[in-house]
Amino acid sequence: MFDIQENLKKLPDSPGVYIHKDKLGQVIYVGKAISLKNRVRQYFQSSRNMDPKVRAMVSQIEEFEYITTGSEMEALILECNLIKKHMPKYNVLLRDDKTYPYIKVTTEEDFPRIVKTRLVKKDGSKYFGPYSDAGAVNQIVDLLNQVYALKKCSARVFPKGFRPCLNYHIDQCDGICQGTVSPGEYRKKVDHAVDFLRGRTKGILTYLEEQMNQASEALDFERAAEYRDYIMAAKALSEKQRVVLQDTKDVDLILVARGAKQRHVVLFFVRDGKLSGRETYDLQSMEEDSSEDIISAFIKQHYGQSLTLPKEIILEKQPEEKELLEEYLSGIAGHQVHLLAPKKGEKRAVLELAKKDVVEMVKTIDQRAEVRKERAESLGREIYNILSQMGYEEGDYSGRDYRVEAYDISNTNGVDTVGAMVVFEGLKPDKKSYRRFKVRSVEGPNDYGSMQEVLFRRFRRALEGDEGFSVFPDLILIDGGKGHVNAALEMIRGLELDLAVAGMAKDDHHRTRSLVFFKDGSMEEILLKDYPLLYKYMGTVQEEVHRFAIEYHRGLRNKRMLTSVLDEIEGIGPAKRNALLDHFGSVDRIKNATREELREVKGVTEKLAEKIQEYFHC
Repeated sequence: MFDIQENLKKLPDSPGVYIHKDKLGQVIYVGKAISLKNRVRQYFQSSRNMDPKVRAMVSQIEEFEYITTGSEMEALILECNLIKKHMPKYNVLLRDDKTYPYIKVTTEEDFPRIVKTRLVKKDGSKYFGPYSDAGAVNQIVDLLNQVYALKKCSARVFPKGFRPCLNYHIDQCDGICQGTVSPGEYRKKVDHAVDFLRGRTKGILTYLEEQMNQASEALDFERAAEYRDYIMAAKALSEKQRVVLQDTKDVDLILVARGAKQRHVVLFFVRDGKLSGRETYDLQSMEEDSSEDIISAFIKQHYGQSLTLPKEIILEKQPEEKELLEEYLSGIAGHQVHLLAPKKGEKRAVLELAKKDVVEMVKTIDQRAEVRKERAESLGREIYNILSQMGYEEGDYSGRDYRVEAYDISNTNGVDTVGAMVVFEGLKPDKKSYRRFKVRSVEGPNDYGSMQEVLFRRFRRALEGDEGFSVFPDLILIDGGKGHVNAALEMIRGLELDLAVAGMAKDDHHRTRSLVFFKDGSMEEILLKDYPLLYKYMGTVQEEVHRFAIEYHRGLRNKRMLTSVLDEIEGIGPAKRNALLDHFGSVDRIKNATREELREVKGVTEKLAEKIQEYFHC
């Protein structure tokens, strides 16, 4: 048993990070300290002067760990990483930080593309965002691609005879693959698009007006009308610019929006001195958390994963760790970043304007949050009722979100068999917890055996302490009926686990009709028509796990088919196979290539080119 008082005596008087855990070993709080000895001891002194949040947390602490660091800055960075990894319930958390979309400009390519993405990498591309409105992101990407006729395909190499796609034929692409546009001309268009993404609308509007006037002078009034519509769309998509900062170009402004039942962080963007946009972020926080604490936590988590930072961030009030945060942000940005809390002047005017916006925003934010909360609670109650009927819940519904894991098997006549696991926390999929399994021990079309292998590997890794599998589900869903559930239960019980397992039985239209499960040795069925929200939810889960399994299976199958054809040609190993595929893009293009075109690939000799042609054409 962990002796808290004894371990408190061992704490060093040095900077570091401390980690509080509950009786299940789950991390419930991560914090940093200049002196671990002084800071951690404070939690276990008299609770008389503690605020309710800290008192509730301390009552659940069964053990703690600590990691010493060389400086407070190292402690701050480690704290950020551990909070993001464990998502502790008592820390202020930025929710769904991986679900917000970005706009990506692939500037590392000769002919860059503009695309929507939810994955930010240090790959040389430019990223703009994150944005909370995915619909607006789609509109912006479509507008820029249409206005500048940018390349939409991912191909980078265009060998002789490359066929243009449909976008070229409908004038939605200038035909980069046909050599009609030089990289320099194309880059100018991309630069205009990047300016628009930075909030500088003048360039795109000037360009569109010039194109509209040229079309009008050429009596091409239909084309002129299209550019007129583009101008209207560009103006509508760019935020109304109501204030100008004369001496400042790019600034972020952060405020806390306190709704009736929930708090949010609102991030305003000032670009080229103009207030040009805002994004709203939901938070997990306690009522006792001050605005300064929330802002500090948001800055660490939001900018800690950002690739571009402004030189100034405006706040209503400075956080206590101002200097430390500035040093942290400057290290990420590669330039000095300052936190400002202006008391007068134009920056204060911008702050006051933003505060008025936030007051209005709170009204609609609360309404949307209330709807989401009601929906989540309704779903939670329905899952609670299901678990109660299965014998896994007693008493009253606690109001929490349930973790549901769903499994499916995919193969083609027993070949390339894979398993998929998707996870839902309440209403939302938790995609970072999705897992894929390539079935190894089962031969032929054996769904039951494949499912047992997948479940064995998933829960064995959890029992071995693998953090990627450490969280156990409240409910396991199997895509199938009685036989699938029975096979799953055999494996779960074989691992000495007691987990709720139900099968998603389908109707004639391949939709989940009911949940089937074993109770006291007999099969029982719950018809979902009596649970309308759960019926829709189960349909969503079933479609998602099926999609995830199919995508993985197809990827393996296509990879096997592509590589096996080339591997059968004498003289082609992995290196030459990959070189050929990189150069031509597909086996079909290799098949139709001339001997001279094949020779252009590094490592392909005249003799090997002859063998390739003989293989495909003899």
